[in-house]
Amino acid sequence: MIRTEASDKWVRGRLGGRVVVESREPLLVWQGRFPPVYAFRRDEVAEDVLVPAEAPTSARFSFFAPQVPVAQWYDVASGGQVLPCAAWTLDDEAVSDRVVLTWEPGLLEWTEEDEVVTAHPRDPHKRVEALPSSRHVEVAIGGVTVASSEGPVLLFETDLPTRYYFAREDVRLDLLEPTDNTSVCPYKGIADGYWTWPGPPAIRNVAWSYAAPAPAVGAVQGRVAFYNELVDLTVDGVLQERPVSHFSKASQRPGADA
Repeated sequence: MIRTEASDKWVRGRLGGRVVVESREPLLVWQGRFPPVYAFRRDEVAEDVLVPAEAPTSARFSFFAPQVPVAQWYDVASGGQVLPCAAWTLDDEAVSDRVVLTWEPGLLEWTEEDEVVTAHPRDPHKRVEALPSSRHVEVAIGGVTVASSEGPVLLFETDLPTRYYFAREDVRLDLLEPTDNTSVCPYKGIADGYWTWPGPPAIRNVAWSYAAPAPAVGAVQGRVAFYNELVDLTVDGVLQERPVSHFSKASQRPGADA
């Protein structure tokens, strides 16, 4: 269930501005179908940061929790701050001598080289690119055209449908309702703008935008994209079949618990 791969990225995790873990040769670890985590040697973690702890009592699923059995849990402590059960060793011989620290947003701040990365380490086998295009793309919901453009930016991301990002002037934002939802992505950054189609039926957080995306996808800055899975998308006059992805399920989309 566990797969590992060496990395030569310079990776640092900070708590309260202090570097509590640092490595120039971290080990990437995949736990089944989940995105990778980094496993660090003990000497790559600052002294007195790891405090042995009892296992958390909550049985609620968390994307940011370990997805295989844990041998030992640790609190992460530094400068008077304590993050309960924020580190662990996995019960697997391949990584039993290493420790994993949480990437749950709002706890540690992580950088790969000098770029802040959120949610989880970037998978070296995943590609994301944003390309300007002259395709004619339209989005309709319930028979109503909500976006139309001959100059979209297409975002291609491994294992996900192509996303079409529209300039704001090409989107009928007056037909949508802004929400306070946000989400994080290690490849694109923080999506800090979301909109709901009021319906009926309502489609919550059907569209989103990045005010300050990661440099690699800077072309989508300020633009608005929709879930192809939930809308009627026409590209160069051809109505597209709705793709199926994990975002097809409401429970898997950002804001599902809102």
